[in-house]
Amino acid sequence: MHATRCVIPIIKSPKDYQVYRISPNDSNRLAIIFDSTNANTSLTCCVEIFDVGGQTPPNRHQWAVEMFFVLKGEAIAMCDGKMANIKAGDSLLVPPTGTHLIKNTGSTRLYTLTVMVPNEDFSELIRSGIPVELDAEDLAVLGRLDALMPC
Repeated sequence: MHATRCVIPIIKSPKDYQVYRISPNDSNRLAIIFDSTNANTSLTCCVEIFDVGGQTPPNRHQWAVEMFFVLKGEAIAMCDGKMANIKAGDSLLVPPTGTHLIKNTGSTRLYTLTVMVPNEDFSELIRSGIPVELDAEDLAVLGRLDALMPC
């Protein structure tokens, strides 16, 4: 007879996310869902929230692959001099060493599910920033309440 073990999954909701602005003047916030601190694994998974006109600074990762899935909004993605327009439902995969940035080009906030594997100190960078809160608009988007609102 084989011994079995039950693995209890970690379940979180937006009220559990820890949210940070990396630098005081940044125009994006990162809401950590799972990272090496709370999930004991070398990945960072967060919702990245960009103000209208907001963007990430150009950045690159030595070993990590970074994936962005657009939950809501529109943006321009730039990687190594190439540009692409992305919108809700689109995914972007940035390979290691690709210098990239995401810029919100829409008239509303941009929300992306951002995953980096391995972590490569990403969550430590986020957590070294300024703690902030999700507001009512963020909670409506993350809870999909915005999809239930009449047009």
